[in-house]
Amino acid sequence: MTFDRVIRERYSVRSYQDKPVEDEKLNQILEAANLAPTAANRQPFRLIVLHTKGRKQELQRLYPRPWFVQAPIIIVALAVMDEGWIRSDGKNYAEVDTTIAMDHLILKAADLGLGTCWIAAFDPVVTRNMLKLPTGVDPLVLTPLGYPADEPRAKKRKSMTELVMYDQWVS
Repeated sequence: MTFDRVIRERYSVRSYQDKPVEDEKLNQILEAANLAPTAANRQPFRLIVLHTKGRKQELQRLYPRPWFVQAPIIIVALAVMDEGWIRSDGKNYAEVDTTIAMDHLILKAADLGLGTCWIAAFDPVVTRNMLKLPTGVDPLVLTPLGYPADEPRAKKRKSMTELVMYDQWVS
């Protein structure tokens, strides 16, 4: 698929087929995250791949929507705060870098015909405890990963004139 087609056709999948994700595809998706640019090339993120088979009830505690555990895999993106590059004003880029890696992962999944859904409204305390995360490793975003069983809805986007400014902020 061309890049333009991937970014136009990718959507938030909320229904998944009961079909496993091939290891080769999973590895390509994880490699796409690994190739994502990060500040000072620090790669301050980790990914945990959770298989849902036999764990659906437990994993529903992370995010209680039924479709969340339909997919055979859930990927959790973690920001490792101590590894993040810190800008001169103190801004730690670990979360930014983790987000970039997850975006690469999601786009590669779409390129391979797989579906994802960016989940930010998960329970961070349950996630932290379930995954036994140490202090300074923050769960940032989750996504199911599997073959879509639904159809994309029309994308609604703001106009370019609402989003893009030139040379300075315009109210």
